[in-house]
Amino acid sequence: MASFALSFRSKRDDESGLSAFYNNKTTIIQEARVFNESPISPRKCRALLTRIVYLLYVGETFGTQEATELFFGTTKLFQHKDSALRQAVYLAIKELATTAEDVIMVTSSIMKDMQPNSEVIYRPNAIRALCRIIDPSMAQGVERFFKAAIVDRNPSISSAALVSSYHLFPFAKDVVKRWVNEAQEAVNAKAAASFFGPSSGGYLGFGGSSSNATSGQQTVPSTSYITQYHALGLLYLIRQHDKMAVTKMIQQLGGGKTTSSAVLKNPMALCMLIRYAAKIIEEDPNVQRYMLELLEGWLRHKSDMVNFEAARAICEMRNVTSAQLAKPISVLQLFLSSPKPVLKFAATRTLATVALTHPGSVAACNVDLESLITDSNRSVATYAITTLLKTGNEASVDRLIKQITGFMTEISDEFKVIIVDAIRSLCLKFPSKHASMLTFLSGVLRDEGGYDFKRAVVDAIFDMIKFIGDCKEQALSHLCEFIEDCEFTKLSVRILHLLGMEGPKSPSPKKFIRFIYNRVVLENATVRAAAVASLAKFGVNTDDKEFQDSISVLLNRCLDDVDDEVRDRAALYLRTFQEKQLADAYVRDDSVFSLAALESKLVAYVKDPQAAEQPLDFSTVPKISRAQAAADAARPSSLDTIGVPTTKKVSDAPPPPSAEETRSAYAQQLAEVPEFAEYGSVLNSSSSPTQLTESETEYQVACVKHIFKEHIVFQFNVSNTLPDTVLEQVSIIMQPQSDDSGLTEDFIMPVPSLAASTSPSVLYVSFTRDSPDEYAVASFGCVMKFVSKEVDPSTGQPEEEGYEDEYELEDVELSAGGDYIIPSYTTFGAEWDRLRSGASATETFALSAMESLKAACDSIIEVLNMEPLGGSETPQSTSVHTLNLSGIVSGGGGKVLARCRMTFSKGTGVTLELGVRAEKQEACNLVLTAVGG
Repeated sequence: MASFALSFRSKRDDESGLSAFYNNKTTIIQEARVFNESPISPRKCRALLTRIVYLLYVGETFGTQEATELFFGTTKLFQHKDSALRQAVYLAIKELATTAEDVIMVTSSIMKDMQPNSEVIYRPNAIRALCRIIDPSMAQGVERFFKAAIVDRNPSISSAALVSSYHLFPFAKDVVKRWVNEAQEAVNAKAAASFFGPSSGGYLGFGGSSSNATSGQQTVPSTSYITQYHALGLLYLIRQHDKMAVTKMIQQLGGGKTTSSAVLKNPMALCMLIRYAAKIIEEDPNVQRYMLELLEGWLRHKSDMVNFEAARAICEMRNVTSAQLAKPISVLQLFLSSPKPVLKFAATRTLATVALTHPGSVAACNVDLESLITDSNRSVATYAITTLLKTGNEASVDRLIKQITGFMTEISDEFKVIIVDAIRSLCLKFPSKHASMLTFLSGVLRDEGGYDFKRAVVDAIFDMIKFIGDCKEQALSHLCEFIEDCEFTKLSVRILHLLGMEGPKSPSPKKFIRFIYNRVVLENATVRAAAVASLAKFGVNTDDKEFQDSISVLLNRCLDDVDDEVRDRAALYLRTFQEKQLADAYVRDDSVFSLAALESKLVAYVKDPQAAEQPLDFSTVPKISRAQAAADAARPSSLDTIGVPTTKKVSDAPPPPSAEETRSAYAQQLAEVPEFAEYGSVLNSSSSPTQLTESETEYQVACVKHIFKEHIVFQFNVSNTLPDTVLEQVSIIMQPQSDDSGLTEDFIMPVPSLAASTSPSVLYVSFTRDSPDEYAVASFGCVMKFVSKEVDPSTGQPEEEGYEDEYELEDVELSAGGDYIIPSYTTFGAEWDRLRSGASATETFALSAMESLKAACDSIIEVLNMEPLGGSETPQSTSVHTLNLSGIVSGGGGKVLARCRMTFSKGTGVTLELGVRAEKQEACNLVLTAVGG
């Protein structure tokens, strides 16, 4: 194969351009005439095939016609018996087969080389090429050949068949699954013929037949057992959806508690088996104990690769204990003193990860890790430092940071980010050492580096400002110096925003103005606009009239800016200096619109042709705090709108969707129901379903309430858990408990058929609001009625005859607070003053059943469904507390605020003085009704 090797371009070739011409696609296609010469020149053909494969590997593409011509030109070389040429032919065929047409015509030529009496060197290449050539429907026709090849004693043939089967599996699953016995036999092979071995001639000793009887060839046992690795991959691919089969396979191949009896001899196969075992542990904690014993046994394997894989698998187990970590960490500690750099790197990286959750367990390796700080491999040194930062004590912080500073300039940005993140967590762990850590961060901030590195440093300083009050002044000063020479617009904008938020609270805010105004003079339009907003926050949040006038002078200069965004911001903020109400709304207000609610509102506005006659009313869109908005941004975008009970335990599930995302999903779901097309947009929906049955019952029902302008729709998510029963004509009868509920039933949309396989299904009950301007409050008794039919086991179809039945459900409450009020964030003090002249109400309640102020706060928030503000949901005193709440009443009720003053004594419970201010009196009455009942 030496003639088939790709040679490096010489400098002379690059200078003359000969190499580019030599490997030009057009030139190669023209030279393909060499395939038609007679006699065939193996050397010329191999060279041309090499160039074709090289072009394909570097990303060159051939058109369909060009690839087809080259493909069939290549197939003419089958008539030549040169072994090296035949290998090159197979390699070219494999690469061209994906583009060329009619490639299936060469199947017979390839299958000739797959016969047992063919040259051994031909068979592996023929098998690999056939995998690319055949149509999935032909897989059954070559099944006999593949089965024989998988169990062949020659490892090259067996591995080729196994790998090819692996690639065939996605297209011919049913056929490949029948080869499981052969794959199992390949895994269990005790000894196999070597790839090399004595033979009677042939290229690389592969002359004659693979049959020992015919060639007299003496097989040499293979010491690599690589066939086991390929066979194990195929076995898992076939059984991956059968957890029990995979568990049994691990038990059989793992060799029990001792590895001496293990079937697998190949280290890579054992590593693969360890990964399968780790996956089983994650999916089924019940087998953790047995699998852990297997993993601990592999910690004593003679292969370093297997030792490390087993140690890493134990360290990454969910809820792993310190006792379980002892053995794998001991193994990793031995690797730290290994002369092999790859083992030291793997061990330090794994220990750095473990140190995040179990620093105490990793602390035993600190002495070995400190010796690696000066390691010549900077990657190893970086992970050693990172681990020590997580496991070290307060006394070692200064020494470690001094050592880190020495080699920060010698490592890549990727490792710099890792170190900065470790420093970031260390700041919060040892706040008294903030001075040295802040000095280090400010120093690396001035070094050269990319955006990700600088962002990591800025984020670390931001956290220090947020959580360590003593370092705020110094940290802000370092950030001011950084933006003087910051090349990243995003970072400059973030820092200017932080300066605007934290700077006015500083004892001497004037010192920051120079740095901020320099950005107006020297930076691009985006940074200039951010600087204007930051200046305005200093002006609005100061009581010093002279200081505010100075900022006004600076903002007046910005009115001549060339960018309209900068000019508009300057004009807006100058106006806020004159009107306190504007300042409260546009500068001091820390709330933002809920994006999910705003999107839903805009979609409903665009779809409603009559809505265009009036401007969009933003007062009905709830607001949230910036912190909540940042948290919502990390939530999943896909929503589960049904919300029925489930018995399946989901581990490590993503955070649930926010209430506004759920309402938006419900609105989209209702828009697809034709019967509700004339109802208009949904004003409010329940944030979570109310369960009307126990989770263990045979029928499970949950209710969601949707409020429209003139209607109320009750959505029932119904599940049938009986696999041998089908429910037909499922409906829910709702009976108001009182005659003056203010609601009139319109219709019921039943479920025609409900089986366990089609659960859950949704049915609706619609009511008309007799007085849309009033907020109806009612309680409904609910009964589910249906026709029950047994399922015929032989046919799987329900029987023709059934019987009528009914099922009692829990009552459904249409409450004053939770169903009509939407939580909305606001600045309570400013908004409470604004509503002083509006509607208001005050009433006193005795909550004698409440055992603490915290219990009273939780109960009031749940009943009113309003947003607690300023952390007031957590009482700081056990006797006196004030809870501030904010919300929006759906259907044009406007904003409503509630101030709950509470006192607590053991004898009388909680006494509540509820003060309500709103834009409309109906909203005040609604809040009082919700609390008073």
